[in-house]
Amino acid sequence: MKTVSSVRLGCPKNIIDSEVMEALLEDHGFRVLPSSGDSDIILINTCAFIGAAKEESVEEILQAVELKNRGLCDHVIVAGCLVQRYGAELEKELPEVDLFVGTGEVGRIVDHLLKLKSTEGSESRLRAGKPDFLMNAGHPRRLSTPPATAWIKIAEGCSNHCSYCVIPSIRGSYRSRPPEDIIEETRRLARLGVKELVLTAQETTSYGFDLPEKTSLPRLIEAMIAVEGIQWIRVLYTHPRSIDDELFKVMAREEKVCSYLDVPLQHIDDGILHAMNRRCDSRFIRDILARARESIPGVSLRTSLIVGFPGEKREQFKRLFDFVRDIRFDHLGVFVFSREEGTRAASMEGQVRRRTAESRRDRIMREQALISREINEGRLGSIEEVLLEEYVDMPGYTHLGRTRFQAPEIDGVTYVTSPGSRPGEIVRCRIVDADTYDLLAEEILDR
Repeated sequence: MKTVSSVRLGCPKNIIDSEVMEALLEDHGFRVLPSSGDSDIILINTCAFIGAAKEESVEEILQAVELKNRGLCDHVIVAGCLVQRYGAELEKELPEVDLFVGTGEVGRIVDHLLKLKSTEGSESRLRAGKPDFLMNAGHPRRLSTPPATAWIKIAEGCSNHCSYCVIPSIRGSYRSRPPEDIIEETRRLARLGVKELVLTAQETTSYGFDLPEKTSLPRLIEAMIAVEGIQWIRVLYTHPRSIDDELFKVMAREEKVCSYLDVPLQHIDDGILHAMNRRCDSRFIRDILARARESIPGVSLRTSLIVGFPGEKREQFKRLFDFVRDIRFDHLGVFVFSREEGTRAASMEGQVRRRTAESRRDRIMREQALISREINEGRLGSIEEVLLEEYVDMPGYTHLGRTRFQAPEIDGVTYVTSPGSRPGEIVRCRIVDADTYDLLAEEILDR
């Protein structure tokens, strides 16, 4: 039995690809290990979205090569976005890597590993054709999330072509999974004990526009709600341009849908939005956020922003800063613009010094920390459902979990006192304390 150390990097979409590859390998007799320790094969699924992600991927590859040179593994396989984007260069610069496989090869990973011996010494070690892979319910998954939670990828690729983004070239154009296929996977996950589904794609709100029988994200959610066992449905990666009132109505009406909306906005200045090719303006964005708060009781809003985009002047940054202070997002992340070769933004005039961009990021995050603490302190005494994820060794608290307004990995967490409960349970709790990003809670025992 060959052992495979799987290294998962990048966003939830990439993590799902790793889960699929790991499960396919296990089904064919490989033993999958969680890290790049002593194993026959090290499989690294890389990210190449921005500079920091590329650096992390390269560092993991170099560490794996070092393990191979020390005789601690036989083969190093590099997969995913970095290969799809830089495959030819990687093959030239890293002769120690046995095989490079792109994003379109996820479903064929077993074939690639079984042929390792026969391809040694072959002319090319690169397998990165058209990025056309689209998972389906027939693909197994080796879930890497805590008990009772799973990501579910409803579409692949992107057709928006924002001027700063490389995703269309790495992942291909937008393509939706058929709704019946997603429902089949939803049922399978429910049978495994999953209670929370986190919907993900490069952009979830365009779901269904490309299918022969047109459908939509709200209609998909309504079908998923009917699956017994699923208790929370959370929507990430919505695009403001594609959000409609039907989504708000479903979120407000259906108890299973978390009152949580992730809307990556990137900026609020109209000139910057136009240069980004976001295809919506500041008035439209403000209207969408206002309608969300009017339509969905207690909605929790998350966004992500980019600072230091080419041409961002002091007054344009101030407009963004004032917007953050005015809207008071529950959760917010800020990225420094990454100058990615091959994108239109990389060659734009007015490139902002990184030091300036980092200072702007830090300024927004300091303001957001104050906002977040005030919002959290406003939750003191409230009653919330908490999905328990793991035990913790913390004085006075037994579990780490999340409320309906906390998404996995990207938001804060809730520490809970709930003796006798197990990870995977959803318990009613009273919020008793708060800090900047996290909450403290006690189970209400008269449930």
